[in-house]
Amino acid sequence: MKKPIKYRPYYFSKIEPFINDSLIKVLVGQRRVGKSYILKQLSQEILSRFPEAKILFINKEKYEFDFIKDYKDLISYIQEKSNSQVKTYLFIDEVQEIEQFELALRSLQSDGNFDIYCTGSNAKLLSGELATALAGRYVQFHIHSLTYKEFLDFHELSASNETLYDYIKYGGMPHLVNLRKDESVYYEYLKNIYDSIILRDVVARYNIRNVHFLQNLIEFLADNVGSIVSAKKISDYLKSQQISLMPQTVLDYLVYLESVFYIERVKRKEIGGKKIFEIGDKFYFEDLGMRHALIPFQQKDINKVLENLVFHHLRANGYKVFIGKMDDKEVDFIAEKQEKITYIQVAYMIMDEKTHEREFGNLLKIPDNNPKYVISMDEFTETSYKGIFHWSIMKFLLEFE
Repeated sequence: MKKPIKYRPYYFSKIEPFINDSLIKVLVGQRRVGKSYILKQLSQEILSRFPEAKILFINKEKYEFDFIKDYKDLISYIQEKSNSQVKTYLFIDEVQEIEQFELALRSLQSDGNFDIYCTGSNAKLLSGELATALAGRYVQFHIHSLTYKEFLDFHELSASNETLYDYIKYGGMPHLVNLRKDESVYYEYLKNIYDSIILRDVVARYNIRNVHFLQNLIEFLADNVGSIVSAKKISDYLKSQQISLMPQTVLDYLVYLESVFYIERVKRKEIGGKKIFEIGDKFYFEDLGMRHALIPFQQKDINKVLENLVFHHLRANGYKVFIGKMDDKEVDFIAEKQEKITYIQVAYMIMDEKTHEREFGNLLKIPDNNPKYVISMDEFTETSYKGIFHWSIMKFLLEFE
């Protein structure tokens, strides 16, 4: 039996001010991160405020809407179902499945009698069509899988080492709350999402022929979370797998994986400057459970997993994230939000002086007074060293916003 729909206040508070605004509200993110449920919550809120409101919900993942193939079908259906005398609140789930959808949205918006909300799972497709046809006419919200706090709320759990370990292993895909807590059940579900994203959203949409290499590339990225991924590194990997592909093909595949929000590319930025380095990016997964459905979680991977965990938390809280570079030194993350800059180092344990010097030393060399943090698995109350905060990973996930 499914549990009641859980609200996600963080996203709701961002979208709610735009109810009845003429801007089109676009929710983007990886499949199954909960975009559809947020649409349902918004429709419920609208009905509670305006009981006479006309709600029109189109879910392109349901077979009954298969007949809506292009913008003409969409406009025809909406005209049939809407009433010109009453404002219509239009919700379209997975709008990118409708050819030239942007033409319909532009027409409906200009009509003035529609409040429009839609979701999409392809950044490349949406950004291109929307930017071209609807520049300045839409507002976009990036929806992520559950944060640790949301995970606890959804599963009705308390913060503990056990629940943190579960979150690290299984990730924050919202539907897990409806499944029996069983590792094989969880990973079977996550593997099915992986297959849907890769085969449907990447292979089919981009006409990829070498599916075997795409899967090898994803495994390579999973094994190299938090490591600089260069063209040469990928080339060396290809050679080791006895695969011959043009470098541009590899780069295209990476862009495709980014476009469906399965991975996210993080660029390096000069600390204290504005230079963004074009060579040597890092890649992190939208959801750790999705990574572990592909490569089982192992204790030896804890450092890279913690980095991914911190990255996801920052992005889910609205930060822009870069890798910090200062001469030959590197800081794991520069987190930026509303003129606020924070520097973060991530470590498994600060067990000895050498580790302490490495993790705190790079931060101490940064010549500004912005907040600096070292995040680790050490269990303690909050401490600091020469102005640098040392927080446990649990404290960070629960309190850093």
